[in-house]
Amino acid sequence: MLEKFLVFSLVFVLCITCFIVTSNEEQNTLSSSIKLVGAQIPKQNGLDGQGIKIGIIDTGVDFDHPDLHGYGKSGRIAGGYDYVNTDKRPIDVNGHGTEVAGIIGANGSFSGMAPRSQLFSYKVSSTGEAVSSEYIIQAISRAIEDKMNIVNISLGVNRTNDELENAVDEAVKKGIVIVTAAGNNGPDDMTIGSPGRDFNVITVGASYNNITSSLVSTLEVGSKQYNVIPMLGTDVLQNPVKGKIVYGGYGRVKDLQGIDVKDSILLEQRGSDTKGEKVFFSEKEKNAADRGARGLIVYNNQSGVFFGELRVPNSTNYQPRIPVISISGNDGLELKSMSKNNTSGTLNIFYHPDFVAPFSSRGPVSPFYVKPDLVAPGVYVNTTSLGGKYNLTSGTSIATPHVTGAIALLLQEHPNLSPSSVISLVTTTTDPVTDAYGKEFSISIAGSGRLNVTRASSADLIISPHSLVFNLSYGNPSGTRVLHLHSIDDTAIPKLKAHFSSSNPHLVFNYTTSNNTLSVQITDNAKNPGDSDGFITIDDSRTVYRIPVLIHVTKGTLEASQNNTQISFSIDYPGKWSYAKISLAKAGSHDTKTIGITPQDSKTISINSAGEYWIQADIKVENETDHAYKTLVIDNVIESYPDIEEILQIPIKQTIIIFSILAIAVIVYLVKRR
Repeated sequence: MLEKFLVFSLVFVLCITCFIVTSNEEQNTLSSSIKLVGAQIPKQNGLDGQGIKIGIIDTGVDFDHPDLHGYGKSGRIAGGYDYVNTDKRPIDVNGHGTEVAGIIGANGSFSGMAPRSQLFSYKVSSTGEAVSSEYIIQAISRAIEDKMNIVNISLGVNRTNDELENAVDEAVKKGIVIVTAAGNNGPDDMTIGSPGRDFNVITVGASYNNITSSLVSTLEVGSKQYNVIPMLGTDVLQNPVKGKIVYGGYGRVKDLQGIDVKDSILLEQRGSDTKGEKVFFSEKEKNAADRGARGLIVYNNQSGVFFGELRVPNSTNYQPRIPVISISGNDGLELKSMSKNNTSGTLNIFYHPDFVAPFSSRGPVSPFYVKPDLVAPGVYVNTTSLGGKYNLTSGTSIATPHVTGAIALLLQEHPNLSPSSVISLVTTTTDPVTDAYGKEFSISIAGSGRLNVTRASSADLIISPHSLVFNLSYGNPSGTRVLHLHSIDDTAIPKLKAHFSSSNPHLVFNYTTSNNTLSVQITDNAKNPGDSDGFITIDDSRTVYRIPVLIHVTKGTLEASQNNTQISFSIDYPGKWSYAKISLAKAGSHDTKTIGITPQDSKTISINSAGEYWIQADIKVENETDHAYKTLVIDNVIESYPDIEEILQIPIKQTIIIFSILAIAVIVYLVKRR
């Protein structure tokens, strides 16, 4: 079962989903997941994490494990703290932290990403099921004191915690790279919470692994392609299965009586219509196979698609005979209706490692930046476990340390990289990640793509920002953003080639280069409101870089202008609107200021520093709310007196009246006393 957030908002769960195979046998020096991300090439070039300090905020580490042996200056775990037991020896009794530490820096029979890095363990949980946010914040503070280069936080929920995000922001200001898990609340959208939703951290989702169990499935009915997931226990098909789709109720023996299902693809509903009755997926599969069906589709009894497992409790003899896939409730009901018309479909199951795991949490978290940042292997990953053992484990918790270890190699190679430069280097050198039909995943699912350490290690360009957002509208259909380019080795930037790809055919791309910048222009020619995304690829003849792009096209145009410390706003909308809520935040911060404006009346918001600001307008149009966006760069602000109206959140006229009444009251009181 995938772990969910089950407790109040200040408690966090470890982002792990365990499918464990425990073994005492020695493991391969490099696991398949570490080879998939290309770590063997930097290692052959002498990169092993030497000199890099990595903090692991987790359940502790089993430092009696032969591959993580020893605690203290001479041990594999150089230091840390146990916040649960207020002890300086953060021993792991759960296993989660040991699994994470193994992927980052095991050095023995099993080799992690950065086997010579210096590991520090900050224990914030014993059970792995719930973690106090206060412990995490204290651990981050101690990691700052201990001068970590990188901190791995394999924690995440689908909630927001500003205190925790402020803590990671402070660490980043101190030069520490924070790498955190996206969470295991997929495949629903907007399921990334703190600290993964924070702008300044590297947020990691989970992709499949380079092993034979990394399977995906397709279901095509006519020209339509459905989103389906193979159940655990289903094998690769040598050839696609074709057949008429037949509805079989809940898949019990009584449901299939009197139905000709031979050579068909059976469609069945998850669960049962009898209270208290359990119909296992294995039972549905057996009954379908006994009747001669060629394949089975199980649709959800609630919204969304799900991940199922073919097994019989307390039995090792069961073996599936036909392929079984799962599908969402809405798609299942659609197929059920189509099955009445002798509809046929084609089902296939095949190996595909660069696929986003269904449980991996999705964005978006903001209209102004991209999350997750990237994905890494997080399914059936081999790593260290308690008692000197090893296991196969899944979860975004397990994807995250692959990125942490990769960054250790990059910092060893380039010690002076800032956190923002590290984010750029690791996210712009990824590999594409595609769905089962070969279509690239949206950036809200996979970020820039799957980690590729080989490409990141050989790259020389730092590209800032590492992702782009365009705010286009009916009134302003074209936008320009600038990418700043910097060579790591301070050499001249070579001639570049840029290309843009998007699923939206109405977007026109142009670019120009000048000095160390690349100006990108995107124009919308269709006036179709909504969001789309794509990628800009930049080729410097040495490395191909990938920059994710998010494009908003809105009906309304939001304008903002600066008069020293005051920002004023206006809205041009192709229709009648009555009110708009304006929200302004400095880029990367959590403090948001809001005001309301009408077509007849406008207000201003005060700022006190230069920088980039994100502005959103929620526009009331009859009974609906529309949106418009604006990014405003302020170059200079002259300090002025505090804005009383903004501080008190009371209009200035009312403020004057209140203070006048108070002054009169004080005078009357003093006169009476006299």
